[in-house]
Amino acid sequence: MKVIEQQLINAGISPIAGVDEAGRGACAGPLVIAALILKDLSDPGLEQVRDSKELSENKREQIFDQILALASSVNIVIVPAQEVDSRGVHAANIDGMRRAVHGLDQIPAYVLTDGYAIEGLAVPNLAVWKGDQVAVTISAASIIAKVTRDRIMREMDIIYPAYGFAGHKGYITAAHTKALIKNGVCIEHRRSFSNIAALIHREI
Repeated sequence: MKVIEQQLINAGISPIAGVDEAGRGACAGPLVIAALILKDLSDPGLEQVRDSKELSENKREQIFDQILALASSVNIVIVPAQEVDSRGVHAANIDGMRRAVHGLDQIPAYVLTDGYAIEGLAVPNLAVWKGDQVAVTISAASIIAKVTRDRIMREMDIIYPAYGFAGHKGYITAAHTKALIKNGVCIEHRRSFSNIAALIHREI
């Protein structure tokens, strides 16, 4: 258990929900937000839980089911690329976090998020700087969100094999850019992102 969560529990505040997203900076694929409440923040089974970016893809997959088993409630919200385009990535993310918390089976006493406060949420919540590194609830949520999104992107790669989604997961890489120049954009690309908008403009 991290310091911030220990302080909340010492103050008699529980249960604590953690919320995090995956795919905010990607130019293709959905935005995925996970909210969860862990049964016991001091459970030894959580010792391997870290910020999802610090773990390999295989390690995240291994820990995914373990986190689900140690959680009393989990809710995952998937925001498609078209909604990200229509609402803007920040608005879509904040709304997705609200929906993720509201969809939990338990009502949390407090919500911790990574970087962004959840406006309009009735439950007290705190945006924690680098939260996925300093709060185990947020770290666990980051892994759930990341693994869920990676699985979606691998499935998307089967449907749109020309783009290499299984490798770069929709983020901009040299290989992704090359595939975009060669094949143009597909329905899963976020047209509101500058690199995608530039390609569309060039095709017109």
